[in-house]
Amino acid sequence: MNTENAPDYGPALANASVLIIDDEPGMRHFLHKILSPRVKRVELAVSAVEATKHLDNTQFDVVILDNIMPGKTGLDWVKEQRRVGLYADIILMTAYADLETAITALRVGVSDFVLKPFRANQILSAVMRTLDRSHLQRDNHLLRHELAAGRGGTFIGRSPEFQEVLRMLERLAPLPTSVLFTGESGTGKEIAARTLHSLSNRRDQPFVAVNCAAFAPDLMMQQLFGVREGDSDNRHGLLYLADGGTLFLDEVAQMPYAMQTALLRVLDDQRVRPVGSEREIPLDLRFLFATNADLDAAVASGKFREDLFHRINVVNLSLPRLADRSEDIVELATYFMQQFSKELGMAPLDLDAETLLKMRRYGWPGNVRELRNLIERSVILGAFPTEFAGHGEAVGELAIESLELVTQRHILHLLDESDGNRAEAARRLGVSRKTIDRKLAAWGM
Repeated sequence: MNTENAPDYGPALANASVLIIDDEPGMRHFLHKILSPRVKRVELAVSAVEATKHLDNTQFDVVILDNIMPGKTGLDWVKEQRRVGLYADIILMTAYADLETAITALRVGVSDFVLKPFRANQILSAVMRTLDRSHLQRDNHLLRHELAAGRGGTFIGRSPEFQEVLRMLERLAPLPTSVLFTGESGTGKEIAARTLHSLSNRRDQPFVAVNCAAFAPDLMMQQLFGVREGDSDNRHGLLYLADGGTLFLDEVAQMPYAMQTALLRVLDDQRVRPVGSEREIPLDLRFLFATNADLDAAVASGKFREDLFHRINVVNLSLPRLADRSEDIVELATYFMQQFSKELGMAPLDLDAETLLKMRRYGWPGNVRELRNLIERSVILGAFPTEFAGHGEAVGELAIESLELVTQRHILHLLDESDGNRAEAARRLGVSRKTIDRKLAAWGM
């Protein structure tokens, strides 16, 4: 078959793994010749017994099988394998499309039929339909999960503390290493994890975030690992849906102890066994974790497995408090103001110098999340709370504060022009370097 002018079927087909089951050498050779130049992997099996051995060792996206095979029909084999854990989509080749066969195929979860004899473009179209349907189902499931969690955000900042985190993310991005993000609540641990994923070679694959405190302990295993229900209904877990991408487990300290044991096995073996299944599924996942709790104390008290702690704590990346990178507040506040003004269809508020100075002096115990919520609430109400509101032309004490604002803006402008070089900014101002250091320290910088 000439493949030089064959149409491009896209990355879904190019990344697929296919198992072909047929006792006829000619058909196996024909299908292999069609698919091998276009998919990532093709395996061949001459019988149901050989196919079962393949499934015990490898996960396939699509299984193409003949319904008439020695010993048992293809549909009987599918039904048998669904019971022990068959998760691939099935394309059935048959010369007889009678009603009974069609009904049985639907019951055991066959995705598509191909009537013999068929041409190359027909089997390719069937495979593409199957992959498209499967990917759509996965994307819908992940989108519902994402919307229910209400997650998202942008990693923003120019402060030295923020830039150091960003440098670490860039260094870790090409590696398969697990990372544990620590820091106070609201410092942006999940956004940092998403940034790491977007910088990695897995960026085109799913990023699945799971809050370990959001699931009931008895349901968490099913949600993560999946569950086999009945002869044909295998409900995929989030581990399976994230395959090829990144799984982010937030608030990992809240994970039930039994789940910790199961997760340790997944990390060691890169395989998962759905609840009720006899067969494990191989995975290709990068694991990221986050906590604002003291895991050392949790280990000491027996609430967290020590071996799991050492397994996830390969690289510990601590996110700084917003108060420790207060120079990022202006950029963050501006970003959130633009975001919520657009989303809510409401006029943005003026982030005047006095308001920004008050924001920089505030301690932000809730960190970036608190700042984000403040901006959203203020846009909705049409004004900042009194403690952050600017007052325009100032007198008395506020006049002194206005002078300080002018001084601050001028010094920060010169620092920006000097690429942060304090000695150069001091030279331009005609003051000592210690004066610049003292001013910045007073401003929380």
